[in-house]
Amino acid sequence: MDIEQKQAELIDQFVKQASALGGSALASVVADATSHPSLFAFSEILAVPSVLELEGKENSVYLDVLRLFAHGTWSDFKRNAGRLPQLTAEQVLKLKQLTVLTLAETNKVLPYDQLMQELDVTNVRELEDFLINECMYAVQFAAGRDLRPGQLGTMIQTLSNWLATSDNLLVSIQDKIKWADNVSELDKKHKKDVEDRVEEVKKSLSLKADIDFRGHEEIYSEPGGVMDYEEDRSRPKR
Repeated sequence: MDIEQKQAELIDQFVKQASALGGSALASVVADATSHPSLFAFSEILAVPSVLELEGKENSVYLDVLRLFAHGTWSDFKRNAGRLPQLTAEQVLKLKQLTVLTLAETNKVLPYDQLMQELDVTNVRELEDFLINECMYAVQFAAGRDLRPGQLGTMIQTLSNWLATSDNLLVSIQDKIKWADNVSELDKKHKKDVEDRVEEVKKSLSLKADIDFRGHEEIYSEPGGVMDYEEDRSRPKR
């Protein structure tokens, strides 16, 4: 199954479950969604009315957990661990994966020191095992995170800049194509001129050879022409 399609089906599944429940009954839905190994987007679940109704109530902690997995990082969890439920091993793994995604959003190069600090990892081997086994890069599909509040404007600006760069690149490519076409036409014209010149030279040489041949033919064809010359050469001089 296509990864994006699987994501969409999982989101739809959890949205339906959350829509049918309320209050403390949402705990299992939140736990299942935030620990599922193939789910990385939670905005749709956050938008479910029954989930939003948790705001300010005794079960609001489940809403906080969803927001943590939608927008937060492992460091955010550590800062707020006192008021959040204990995370399972699957949830810890998922949140650390999401943390790497967040760091990669704004950094092309991620130093090991920064990753070890953000992921609460104590040695390089543990970090490399996590990155190799639990995070995938240079693949056909990359997971993205939910937009954080206030992030939409930045994303629009980023996409606008990308579009402008793409337009400029397209114009540059079109200019180079035109230049290549012009050069190609000039090459064709030059080739034709050379070929025409070669043909002219061939015709000129052929005509000259024909004239020379005819001249010699006329000399040899005159009655007694060559014989008289040979006889003159053989007569003794007086």
